[in-house]
Amino acid sequence: MNDNRKLNKKDWKNFIPTNEEELKYYTAINRVKKIKGFYIHVIVFIVINVANFISKAQQLQVHETLFQFKYFSTFLVWGVILVAHGLSVFLPNIILGQNWEEQKIKELIDKEKQNQQKWQ
Repeated sequence: MNDNRKLNKKDWKNFIPTNEEELKYYTAINRVKKIKGFYIHVIVFIVINVANFISKAQQLQVHETLFQFKYFSTFLVWGVILVAHGLSVFLPNIILGQNWEEQKIKELIDKEKQNQQKWQ
């Protein structure tokens, strides 16, 4: 990547790659952001659910059990959402393969070059 094209985090939203190397770099950055977002989601899920479990365990009455739906509803619903988030991040590579993204990038760059040549 050309050194004068390096951008701050704030500038990535408006970044337009001008060659294949920059497009690969931009795609990699977006992929890393998605993975990082998923890992943060997992950490928050664990912390909040452990705190929630401890809080509810301390509030139990004498003859009450923790194994009731009302105590696990947050965990279950959020768990389904977390699984969906994980699938959205990792499943495309599993189904399409890791090279699919690179092949698609090359295809789009070639199309763009052809379009530019038509107008010249």
